[in-house]
Amino acid sequence: MLNQLILIGRITHNPEPTILEDGKKVLKFQLAVQRSFKNYAGEYDTDFFQITCWEGLANLVEKYVEKGVMLAIKGRIQSWQYNIDEEKKMNMIEVIAEKITYLSSNRNKLEKEIE
Repeated sequence: MLNQLILIGRITHNPEPTILEDGKKVLKFQLAVQRSFKNYAGEYDTDFFQITCWEGLANLVEKYVEKGVMLAIKGRIQSWQYNIDEEKKMNMIEVIAEKITYLSSNRNKLEKEIE
């Protein structure tokens, strides 16, 4: 069995970390990925994916990534169920990032670190 995907897109907002009760850091952000084909109106649609990073990867993303940066994400899909009420349930899907490659740098942050 295999659960692996690669997404390339841009961050839609500045990621903010959360520290869980057990002390682990988790960071979630949204990645906008443009489809590779045009719709009936002749335009490219965009899909938005919830990306989750843990611990060390979360530290790197927090330090260097901000809105608009282009990333390649290698990860896996994880699903879970959210109970709205006794009769309604919603299936949720998120991407758990395992490796992130920066395709556009954040020059401002990098220059500040060098100074």
